[in-house]
Amino acid sequence: MKKYKPLSLKSVKTYSLCERNSKVSLKSFADLPVKGDSFSSFLDKLPEAFAVKDFRAVVSAVVQARKQHRPVVLGMGAHPIKLGLSPLIIELMKKEIVTSIATNGACAIHDFEVAMAGHTSEDVARELCSGTFGMSKDTGKGVNQAINRGVRKGYGIGKALGESISRGKFTYKDSSIFAAAYTMAVPLTVHVAIGTDIVHMHPEADGAAIGKGSMSDFRLFASVVADLEGGVYLNLGSAVILPEVFLKALNVARNLGNTVENITTVNMDFIQHYRPRENVLKRPTLKSGRNFALTGHHEIMFPLLAAAIIEEVP
Repeated sequence: MKKYKPLSLKSVKTYSLCERNSKVSLKSFADLPVKGDSFSSFLDKLPEAFAVKDFRAVVSAVVQARKQHRPVVLGMGAHPIKLGLSPLIIELMKKEIVTSIATNGACAIHDFEVAMAGHTSEDVARELCSGTFGMSKDTGKGVNQAINRGVRKGYGIGKALGESISRGKFTYKDSSIFAAAYTMAVPLTVHVAIGTDIVHMHPEADGAAIGKGSMSDFRLFASVVADLEGGVYLNLGSAVILPEVFLKALNVARNLGNTVENITTVNMDFIQHYRPRENVLKRPTLKSGRNFALTGHHEIMFPLLAAAIIEEVP
């Protein structure tokens, strides 16, 4: 058995720290906040660290897309509404920063309830025990009837609900993303998985209408994605539905001969899940383009992003 002795370190080669290249220097450190600072000053004082660089790059991509009249598409789940971000999203539409929105079915329901009653999001665990979860007649009947009416007129679900809220007796319609999109003619699409939403448990639910409306919205969304060259796609909190829909819409766009390569994709979530990481970030930008993952709470990160973008927009 070979025996080893500890190596002597007396002859190791060294060099001067001053001559070494380093990744971090005092120039990249944060500046101290001052009471009464502006938001712009706050941004300027952030450290030049990894997440800050990505954040700045996303802001720059959105601002550049707007300057060049390219799309900025927001794909979102329901939580942004439940976390109170609707006013920010509506403002970004008004400023022509967000040019299109894609949602899941739950997002439509929460928006509808907020517009009607000024509140949403029930206690699922408690209501499930008594079988009353999702059984609000106002929501079930209202959402389904709006879809059924709209689809008969050739609308997708997004436009159907937007028109219903915008023209109906909804006390809080000014807080509705759907109504705002309808009024401003911003494409808003709803991508439904049958059985996932509470309105599917109600007698007014028409599977044919829901399927037709969602299919119409998919084709509209694919048209938006086909025009995404030079634009930005931002996935806000959808872990499954929107990443899958975005990937298929992108494939259809490319299959039909549209150039959608130079794009920026962004995923914002508390946890970076598999599908957004693959279907929003990596796969769509495999040949060219850029992708960024901004990790954190929506109620903090999205207002920061919105404010930073608005600071840069003329």
